[in-house]
Amino acid sequence: MSKPIVAIVGRPNVGKSTLFNKLVGRRIAIVEDTPGVTRDRIYYECEWRGKSFMLVDTGGIEPREDTPMLAAMRKQAEIAIDHADVIILLTDIRAGLTATDADVAAMLQKSGKSIVLCVNKCDSTGQPPAELYEFYNLGLGEPYPVSSVHGIGTGDLLDAVYEHLNFEDGDDYEAEYIKVAVIGKPNVGKSSLINFIAGEPRMIVADAPGTTRDATDTVIENEKGKFVFIDTAGIRRKARVEEAIEKYSVLRSYMAVDRADVCVIMLDATEGFTEQDSKIAGYAHEQGKGCIVALNKWDAVDKDGKTMQEMRKTLEHDFSFMSYVPFIFISALTGQRVDSLFELITYVAGQNAMRISTGTLNDLLGQATARVQPPSDKGKRLKIFYITQASTKPPTFVCFVNRAKLFHFSYQRYLENQIRQTFGLEGTPVRMIVREREDK
Repeated sequence: MSKPIVAIVGRPNVGKSTLFNKLVGRRIAIVEDTPGVTRDRIYYECEWRGKSFMLVDTGGIEPREDTPMLAAMRKQAEIAIDHADVIILLTDIRAGLTATDADVAAMLQKSGKSIVLCVNKCDSTGQPPAELYEFYNLGLGEPYPVSSVHGIGTGDLLDAVYEHLNFEDGDDYEAEYIKVAVIGKPNVGKSSLINFIAGEPRMIVADAPGTTRDATDTVIENEKGKFVFIDTAGIRRKARVEEAIEKYSVLRSYMAVDRADVCVIMLDATEGFTEQDSKIAGYAHEQGKGCIVALNKWDAVDKDGKTMQEMRKTLEHDFSFMSYVPFIFISALTGQRVDSLFELITYVAGQNAMRISTGTLNDLLGQATARVQPPSDKGKRLKIFYITQASTKPPTFVCFVNRAKLFHFSYQRYLENQIRQTFGLEGTPVRMIVREREDK
């Protein structure tokens, strides 16, 4: 299920970014340069009362100014409003109610979205200041006083937002449908693949990167099973995401991954692997999705008898952080191996949802610890009392041990490899959770 979206909007310099950082619980000001996910400062996952939603920061809105910079910021905010489920209108009690606040409020009311009015910079505790009451004139109901610097009043604000969010709005697809997100950089052939599968031009296909703006669903039923393919906008490096509209396309792409059971990570065979591909794949890995790497445009590659074998070795090195992922060489233009892609998707979805009995797991644990003894430190040896599977999608295993700090990463990896060798689990990440208990 896709997470609801909450956008923070308002005129410039009312503290939107400060409130954004306070609500998500950290400063989202830089891109995390790790093999995994690249995160733009404009959005982040926020959790409240056990539920998650996406919080979006925007530039300030100046409806009456037409300088290029302010016009671009206004356009960005309009896109955020269009995509959001709930809007937080942020104002500033020190500046009081301004004509710009009234213009922004009028613009929001036309959108028909749920709006929560928030008055920032109420930095003192106790009774709200008298100036708060003039914000009732905006006609948006009760204003919530907060201090984005100190966090005062943010709980009441989130409660008000929570009441407007619909967490039960699912995909309306039955359980037997496998949801597949087709993700990757722009112009690798994602829309062409969907069009070939659908047998009709469902998506606009063009050489210009950025043609697809929103995630679009295509329902396919054939002899291979029932599938929902989610075509997404290409994900580019942050530095190249210049248009505001493309920033929200990236957000929709990441949220399409959240909805999916299996992610088909498409690469261009004529370009090969790039750093951005690792970050796109890393996001799917972090979310615990079943993953397949599809090398598209294979028909355009000059081949000899060893080309595929050499390319597979190169990809195994490039995707060493996802050693479980299978590769398939396809052509969305000619349909080469697309039938095999359906079979691989079904197989990977089953692996991602696999459940293994506790008895079988502990038989394997006994054999694995007898083969390679658990590590020790200063005379104290690691004991693994038992292992059980806690959940699926992805398969998650809980190990109960005497001392968690003795359970080194290398031994966890060894156990994971033993589980994979025995049960497969191809195409899916595996989670290992360590729980410490006393040795009785």
